[in-house]
Amino acid sequence: MRQPQRLPTARDLMTTSLLTFRPEQPLLEALTALLRHGVSGAPVVGESGRLVGILSELDCLRMLASDEFYQGDPEMGARVEQFMTRGGRTVPPTLGIYALAHYFLTTPIRRLPVVEDGCLLGQVSRRDVLRGMEAMSLGRSSRKRYPDYVQPA
Repeated sequence: MRQPQRLPTARDLMTTSLLTFRPEQPLLEALTALLRHGVSGAPVVGESGRLVGILSELDCLRMLASDEFYQGDPEMGARVEQFMTRGGRTVPPTLGIYALAHYFLTTPIRRLPVVEDGCLLGQVSRRDVLRGMEAMSLGRSSRKRYPDYVQPA
């Protein structure tokens, strides 16, 4: 009897080389980094490595709609902590691919921080789950379903 395929978890799928921000960082500096790296959002991490929020493109757009964008020197103006999303959804590293897919299907969220004991380990995105699906599919297709079947000559 063959062993069932082990399902990928958030730890298997997550990206660990992340762009991160500090709460006190100027918002325009963070916006520039998002654009330069071609990502739509990034975790905000405090001094102790603990996740304190997420800064997304949508959060940055809120600055344009606020008075902060129009006041004084932009470098001395708005900070990441003023516009980031706090208390967002996080996932443990043991959460499976099906649960991750379900969450992405039922919410508008594009990325989920992977957190253990309050510390950021990585981030899993919709694309990471798609890569996991592809790997699962390739693993299934390489196995023969009926090893004793011989095609007629």
